[in-house]
This record gives sequence, C-alpha cells and structure tokens, in this order.
Amino acid sequence: MKPGKTPKRLGWGQRLLRTSVLAVLLFTLSVGLSGAWWDFLGGGSSTPARKSILAQGAAITDPEAILRYSLPIDNPTVRELQGSLEDISYHLRKKLWSSVNRDVRTASRILNISAEKLLATVPEERQSLAREHLQQMSQEMVTLKEAVDAKDPEQITSLKDGILHQVTDLEELMVPGFPFAVPEEYAHLPQLLGRAKVVMTTTKGDLKIVVDGYSAPVNGGNFVDLVQRGFYDGLPFIDIEESFVLQTGKPPGKEQGFIDPDTGEYRAVPLEVLIQGDSEPIYGITLEDAGFYLEQPALPFNAYGAVAMARPGEEPNGGSSQFFFFKFDTELTPPGYNLMDGRYSVFGYLVQGKEVLQQLTDQDKVITAQVVKGIENLVQPQRD
Repeated sequence: MKPGKTPKRLGWGQRLLRTSVLAVLLFTLSVGLSGAWWDFLGGGSSTPARKSILAQGAAITDPEAILRYSLPIDNPTVRELQGSLEDISYHLRKKLWSSVNRDVRTASRILNISAEKLLATVPEERQSLAREHLQQMSQEMVTLKEAVDAKDPEQITSLKDGILHQVTDLEELMVPGFPFAVPEEYAHLPQLLGRAKVVMTTTKGDLKIVVDGYSAPVNGGNFVDLVQRGFYDGLPFIDIEESFVLQTGKPPGKEQGFIDPDTGEYRAVPLEVLIQGDSEPIYGITLEDAGFYLEQPALPFNAYGAVAMARPGEEPNGGSSQFFFFKFDTELTPPGYNLMDGRYSVFGYLVQGKEVLQQLTDQDKVITAQVVKGIENLVQPQRD
C-alpha cells in the first residue's frame, strides 16, 4: 500500500487473487526458470508435489495469435500461412531482413499456389466470401513485399497486421459450427456459442476484448450476458498493485456477484478450462486437481491482458460477475507453464487498449461496456 493511501478491505475474489498471484511472482523470482511444483493455491490440497520443469520460453504471447490457434479448425495450410506472417514480427525486431523476405515469400506462395487447400475446409455457403478474403490478401502481399524491399518497419508491421486480420476472418469461416455440446447441468446459464467482441469504455479510455466461446462457452456467455444487461456500467476497478491484477465486477452493497432477477439467486459459474487439443473443456476442477499437471490450456495466461473469472477460495464453481485482467510482465512470469494456468477460467483477451489497461487504477471505473460484435452467438437459457 502506498504511503497516505486509505487502507481498503479486499473481498474474497481480491484476497484470493492477491495471494495467488503474489505466490506466482515470488515463485518466479526465487527459482527463475525452474518450475518446481508446490501448492500455493490449494490451501491444504493433498495433491503430491511434481518434479521441476522448465518454463516454456517460446510460448505465444500475442493475444490475437492465441485466439487464432484456439479456433476449432483443421487446415494445415492456413496454419502455415498464419505462422509465416506471425514470424515477421520476430525477424523484424532482430532486423533479419533475409528471414523477413523468406516469410513474405512463403505467405505469397501459399496464397498464389495453395488457394484450393485453403478453401477446402470452408463450408460451401461461405466459399464466395472466403475467396474475397484470399484475393484481398494476395493484393496486400504485393504491397507488403514492396515495404520489405524498402525496409520500412512501420509499414511492414501495419500491412502484416492487416493481412493477419484477414487470416483470422478466413479461419473463422472455416469453423463449421459449434464443436461440442455444453453439459446439461449448465443449461440454466447463458452460453456463448462462438465469439463476441466487447468494448469497455473506462475513465482512461477504451478496452477492446475478444470473448472466446469456442473455448469457454459458459464463462464467456456469462460475461457477454452481463455486458448486455449493463451490469458493469459504472462499477469501479480494484487495483491489486502487488499482484499486477486489475479486477472489477463486484456490485454495490453486500453481494459478491450477480443476483439473477428471474430467480432471485446468486448466479454461480463453473471453472471451465479447455486443454489444447481436447474437444471440450473440463468443468468444476482445476487441471492440477484433475491430474493434468503439465497440460496447457487453449487460452493460457501468456498474453498481457488475459481476461479471467475470479472465484472464492476453494470453490471452483463459485465465480459470478467478478473478473480480472492479468497484467504480469513476461520477464517476471515467463509464459508457458504459468502457475495460474488451469486454475482460473480465461475466457478472452484484451486485443486493443494495452496502454489504457496499464494506466488504470482503483481510482478509475467502467463507464460503459457494449457488445459490438457476435451478440447472435449468445444463447439464453430456456425458462420454464
């Protein structure tokens, strides 16, 4: 606490996050890249300790890249296209111009020669739109090649980002439908069967969030539903400085979460984590408690601004409306095998407004939050 600041009481969600994330920070600083497993969140869990592992230094930290890779599609050609374009940033930072040129040539070759392979997994009714994306990307690649020849880093980055947005659109067209059935026991909760975009206007500026229902339909649906209701409008942020977490979502008064006006009851949302490569999420239990110690979630805490559900203490199914932005610097917590992974439900990422998130404190608040895309993917529960 800073000198002169009034002490503040932390609710269950804030206390847990402070303890949890401080433990991660202390763990990282004390053992560096060593990943010795010890139970800092379990509060007496009987899970045996695990042997040391090395943190995964090559983990993806770009939130939009994580979102692309988490789409439930199977098209190796588009993944090759995506990878070659994403590699440009790494090679550009190191001024490896021959490698940048190779990345651009690879992407151009795929677009010019392998278009039919890219279209192979696009449903017939979306083929026309997919071809438009391919044509536009091919045209933009010509301009990108010119920027690389001129060695103009700023233009290269702008053009590369624009083409990658087109790749995202193409990949989303490849998803034939929602890939699994949410367990019946959660049918009383809103579900996001796809993706949505939310713009949260704060006293410091706008935060743009992509909510991923493909990986977290229940947690994502809960969040989008509350945004649509205007629940977050006017709520303050809770800045837990020591833990690099910014949290909001506690309503005024004694309640810790959302009280459903239709039932008069606290809406409890389960822990929901999809493991990379699995067809559907695991519910109601942390990955560690489920025995999946080294498995990586499809939506990890690798990216600055990961958005996740807060929850009370040892109750994995006790989350409701409170959520947090994860703000760890990757130099302090190397991405890959982050000890927060699998313990909280990540349901989206901040994709625009990082500089705003960096400035927000407990003196700020949410002015309004709006769903700007994907509201048609929100499915409300059927009431008797």
